[in-house]
Amino acid sequence: MYHFTKRLFDVIAAAFGLVLAAPVLALAMLVAWRAGLRPVLFRQTRIGWRERPFTFIKLRTMTDARHPATGELLPDTARLTATGQWLRRTSLDELPQLWHVLTGEMSLVGPRPLLPQYLPRYSPRQAQRHRVRPGITGWAQVNGRNALAWPARLELDVWYVEHANWRLDLRILWLTARHLLRPRGISAPGAATMPEFRGETE
Repeated sequence: MYHFTKRLFDVIAAAFGLVLAAPVLALAMLVAWRAGLRPVLFRQTRIGWRERPFTFIKLRTMTDARHPATGELLPDTARLTATGQWLRRTSLDELPQLWHVLTGEMSLVGPRPLLPQYLPRYSPRQAQRHRVRPGITGWAQVNGRNALAWPARLELDVWYVEHANWRLDLRILWLTARHLLRPRGISAPGAATMPEFRGETE
């Protein structure tokens, strides 16, 4: 019953959220476009429920600047713009993910969807994070977000999977609303975003 009612809540909340957030999202997209973050929508393959890949979208916060000699992307610190930092700090870059919630690829609450190349690097326990739909926010996000080291972050994801219920989901949504007013953990210490997960053990 929990999973059925959670999905019903996700659909209703995402539908209302998309309608209510449309003016804000349009403004954020305009700001990003004027700041040179084009195309405004960033698309990337991520891994979702039951390890199924899907095309993840969010507002672009970094440029595609590349090294003139090698053609490789520059480090995140060189590509993250001031506008991008603002979009991340306010979490406006996450608004397009309400569409994923509506279509069933994501939930409002769950572990964040990560990159396909991480799949073979998870321990069996860490891989349990894919037993539920990924979320816009989650237990790891309200307990440190990107300031957490990978082992701690993934352990919080698995803890959520093992204890998911309505009371916990509502607590996460409440804490997320509080964190939006006082953002923290937006990036890892000493990094512009989050370093690559290279397969730390439990």
